[in-house]
Amino acid sequence: MANRKKKTNNSGTALKDLVTVAFAEDIDLANQYKDLLNDNDIPVAIKTRPDPEVSFQGIAVMVPEDYLDEAHVLIEDQNSIGDFYDLAFSEDDYDDTDKDFYDNEDTF
Repeated sequence: MANRKKKTNNSGTALKDLVTVAFAEDIDLANQYKDLLNDNDIPVAIKTRPDPEVSFQGIAVMVPEDYLDEAHVLIEDQNSIGDFYDLAFSEDDYDDTDKDFYDNEDTF
């Protein structure tokens, strides 16, 4: 990651001073994002109440604006890894023709 000045982790940061870096469809995903960001020394808050000004009513994962770019990169990298494993190990890719190949003892 890029070098950045050490920022003080002010736990008294008001929610209004934070910006949304991601929306999660459930609390488990929001907590995964929170753990990821905390592990990288990024302060994070989760806002679970719907905001009438936002069209997407998921759970907002919020960080101080100074951390927004770094947090976004971390979350995108995490999502890319998950998408890769979902694609690579998808059961939909396995069909009955593969079963015949692996069940045939004469193949090797």
